[in-house]
Amino acid sequence: MTEPTSDTAAQESFLSHLFELRTRLLRSIVAVVIVLVVLFPWAKEIYAILAEPLLKTLPQGSTMIATDVTGTFLVPLKVTLMTAFLIALPYVLWQVWAFVAPGLYQHEKRLVTPVIVSSVAFFVIGMAFAYFFVFPVMFSFFAGYTPPGVQMMTDIDKYLSFVLAMFLAFGLTFEVPIIVLVLVRMRVVSLEKLRSIRSYVIVGAFVVGAIFTPPDVLSQLMLAVPLWVLYELGLFLARFISVPAPEGEDAADPAA
Repeated sequence: MTEPTSDTAAQESFLSHLFELRTRLLRSIVAVVIVLVVLFPWAKEIYAILAEPLLKTLPQGSTMIATDVTGTFLVPLKVTLMTAFLIALPYVLWQVWAFVAPGLYQHEKRLVTPVIVSSVAFFVIGMAFAYFFVFPVMFSFFAGYTPPGVQMMTDIDKYLSFVLAMFLAFGLTFEVPIIVLVLVRMRVVSLEKLRSIRSYVIVGAFVVGAIFTPPDVLSQLMLAVPLWVLYELGLFLARFISVPAPEGEDAADPAA
């Protein structure tokens, strides 16, 4: 008679977790929608901020264009939606944490919290680096090589896709120090091993730069060099973190 009871309890526990997950997801979606509704009246202005690095470098008389009938509405809406998600992200992460935290041990909570906070912060810093530094240099470079008789007129939808790809590439690049620290802290890879593969990382950085940036040397350098520098930063910071002893390893007995 105990088996049906235990099965029922397990099923009830699973359903309660499922309902809680649904509740957390709905709260997160509602939060994003509320911020979107608040920001929507300024959708055009928000897109103008995103397009500013390109607009500043366009030759006089050049403008951006919309080749799709719905582009003038949907593209600013997409940008506003992504902005709303970024603004609501702290609340969304809090909902995720509230769902996951009860199943974690205390030492896991102490590790997860700073990792999540620092990961989000570094991703946003990577996006800001791309927006304030990479885009102006990159767009000025492209505009300077416009052939005679050719007018530079970028489609707003293609520009959005390009910018999102760059944000993602640089955001993930700025996660490298966090990844290095987590790998060392969890004893997945030793610090000495990470130092020994430094030359491979440098080559890999340029390969990543070639894949995720336009096919020009300047763009590749602007991604590859920060990736390498951030890897070195991760190695430097990893020297100061405490690595737990392997499980089951007992301290040496002084009396032995």
